[in-house]
Amino acid sequence: MSIVSELFCWWHGNTWGTRWTLMGTRAVGSDEMGNRYFEARPTRRTKSSTPAGKPRRYVIYKSMSESSLVPADWHAWLHYMVDTPPSEEAYTAKPWQKPHKPNLTGTASAYRPAGSILGQGTRPKATGDYKPWRPN
Repeated sequence: MSIVSELFCWWHGNTWGTRWTLMGTRAVGSDEMGNRYFEARPTRRTKSSTPAGKPRRYVIYKSMSESSLVPADWHAWLHYMVDTPPSEEAYTAKPWQKPHKPNLTGTASAYRPAGSILGQGTRPKATGDYKPWRPN
């Protein structure tokens, strides 16, 4: 991303202001999508960055600032579910974990169930098991 687009195009994701976040942090690692992860260093004024006494954790996205672009292993680290970042351990995905799929809402590939106005199928006919309530 060029400096000009970082200065003026905040709607694309990371901006020049994001770089100020990096001043008091240490790089922890990066994922397969190119996102970089950081952890705040303790300062002389404060021993920790969060009220819980833990250093703040950040992600700088490679392209769009889309939270669904964070893989499951890094998501767990960002939200303090694990203490060790995936870059410092050999992480193996569980068999039930699926590969990353971006948020498709608003695109032609979005999920549209049967019977939806935008779906391809038609609504199933009533089976006759529905009996409407009628007041006495």
